[in-house]
Amino acid sequence: MTSGSTEAVYRYHHARRGREGFSILEAERGKLFQALIGTGKRILDLGCRDGTLTRHFAVGNEVIGADVDSHALSVAAETLGIRTVQFDFNAGEWPVEAASFDVVVAAEVIEHLFHPERALERIRNVLRPGGLFVGSVPNAFSLKCRLRYLLGSKRGTPLADPMHINQFEWHEFERLLGMAFTDVELYPLGKWRRLMRYAPALAAFGIGFSARYPKSLS
Repeated sequence: MTSGSTEAVYRYHHARRGREGFSILEAERGKLFQALIGTGKRILDLGCRDGTLTRHFAVGNEVIGADVDSHALSVAAETLGIRTVQFDFNAGEWPVEAASFDVVVAAEVIEHLFHPERALERIRNVLRPGGLFVGSVPNAFSLKCRLRYLLGSKRGTPLADPMHINQFEWHEFERLLGMAFTDVELYPLGKWRRLMRYAPALAAFGIGFSARYPKSLS
């Protein structure tokens, strides 16, 4: 169900960066997702990798973990006892039944996809009416990032990650979600908490989000 070359690229990327057992802003994102999702839900966790973040919302829910990396999925299945499915989110049709999930989670995933609009359509398709879509993306145009770009550097910014195909700004991403969903809410993530209250688009390191009730993309 997946391209061997794509899987190999991601395995190399994660191994090179020491990503097994690591999830950026894990505690903050885990707490947010747990609060948004609750319990008693059937969840599709896109890009779950080894389940490091998944564990924060797996208890009390039925989780199907999806990823391109079969090794990471085997770790998630063993440690969390969840079902898994392997496929490349950028290629072909998703082997997931339509209208079969209460929640879809996409944490640090959308920026890895060639056509985000198409991915949102697929996510909308697998959600049940009134279902919830939650996740996060890097804030590529925070004040910190903009200053580094101005100085001709991408170090420590989302642009430094070679696996990021798309880069998002706060308001741009809000509009993107609004193309497919209603009740869109964005949540600033990061350590500049006081500044994030007043200028989340500039201060947030990451953009958490929730959206509900899929609607037509026509």
